[in-house]
Amino acid sequence: MAGRHGRLPWFALDELDTAQRAVHTDITGGPRARAGRTLALADGSGRLHGPFNAMLVNPALGGAVQRLGAAVRYGTGLTDRAREIAILEVARAARSDFEWFAHERIGAAAGLTVTALAAVQRGEAPASFDDTERAVHAFTAALTRAGDVDDDAYETATSALGVTAVVELVTLVGYYQLLALSMRVHRTPLPEGAAPPVWPS
Repeated sequence: MAGRHGRLPWFALDELDTAQRAVHTDITGGPRARAGRTLALADGSGRLHGPFNAMLVNPALGGAVQRLGAAVRYGTGLTDRAREIAILEVARAARSDFEWFAHERIGAAAGLTVTALAAVQRGEAPASFDDTERAVHAFTAALTRAGDVDDDAYETATSALGVTAVVELVTLVGYYQLLALSMRVHRTPLPEGAAPPVWPS
């Protein structure tokens, strides 16, 4: 075994069985690989970074999780900025170091400024957000805070975003909460040499 990735074995490509290799190929050769990458998906031995290594432990389950993730990232009508605002709010609420580390960079590539990113990290919506982005941030913050939204918040979100986007947003929040939980329990490390985010007290 090539080593440990937090609490889990860290699987090198040449250690994978057929089912694990299929999941690995879906992750490294799918839409995540075709999108502009701000972080490598794997190291030189094919060992997956972040939440993806855990998906190889049970490839039937991990394959389903990674397919949901690909759909959430690349198969919704949310703009890149809106999607990253929601993911960053989940990362902030969960204090998920890797999730924030990765998506701070993706958010910046999508056009979120240093000032906007700092505001989200404090749990605020900066003035630079448009009405849709404010609605995404407010709805996500409510979900991460209470695990639910009341009728008024739901109506406000559907009026601003539409029913389809609200369904997409709930799915996105649940997916990234799952990743944050997985990385917390498995003690998923940041890439070597990376500094963890500094969370506001």
